[in-house]
Amino acid sequence: DKTVSLRKDLSEMHEWITQAEEEYLERDFEYKTPDELQKALEELKRAKEEAMQKEVKVKLITDSVNNVIAKAPPAAHEALKKELDVLITSYQRLCSRLNGKCKTLEEVWACWSELLSYLDAENKWLNEIELKLKATENIQGGAEEISESLDSLEHLMRHPEDNRNQIQELAQTLTDGGILDELINEKLEKFNTRWEELQQEAVRRQKSLEQSIQSAQETDKTLRLIQESLTVIDKQLTAYTADRVDAAQVPQEAQ
Repeated sequence: DKTVSLRKDLSEMHEWITQAEEEYLERDFEYKTPDELQKALEELKRAKEEAMQKEVKVKLITDSVNNVIAKAPPAAHEALKKELDVLITSYQRLCSRLNGKCKTLEEVWACWSELLSYLDAENKWLNEIELKLKATENIQGGAEEISESLDSLEHLMRHPEDNRNQIQELAQTLTDGGILDELINEKLEKFNTRWEELQQEAVRRQKSLEQSIQSAQETDKTLRLIQESLTVIDKQLTAYTADRVDAAQVPQEAQ
């Protein structure tokens, strides 16, 4: 009997929809690692694809039910029509929910990838600061050379806060949803600790270089005054020598 066969098809589709809802939508998911998140997203994409493929079967069942109904009195197939309406509603709701959840997980994965990208960029910048601090650790030279090192460090430190703010916002978005929270908190704590330590060290190094510049400038000034004094004395002594003046005849400092 055609009606019996249709009811069997309707029942099988209902079972599949219920099973899909329980497996992909009703179950509580926890994403503690990137692998778990990626696996869940891949499974959801497959479920979404499978649901889309079922559209052909739903259409065939719909056409078959409508054909049966068209050839029989309405009262005889009212129950069958209701079953079809319930199936179509359930199927459309399933597809909508799968699409919604798939989109959400794709956004979560994009958010995680973006967070990693910002962390990578900021850590590269911190690496540069670390190298710069090592290069200026025991710098030797005059005021000009030390000043160039200070300018270079200050230029590197003029780094916008935008990336760090983005890291905080992205991390907050993910952890608020309980996604990768332990891993993110661990990465964030490590990054923030390193950031604070290098910032503080950079400030100390800037002050140290400024003091070194001041000391070098004072040394340069003293050396210049000594050089000028020596030049004057040299001229005096040269004049005395040219005039064959005896040492006992000149001021004591000239002697």
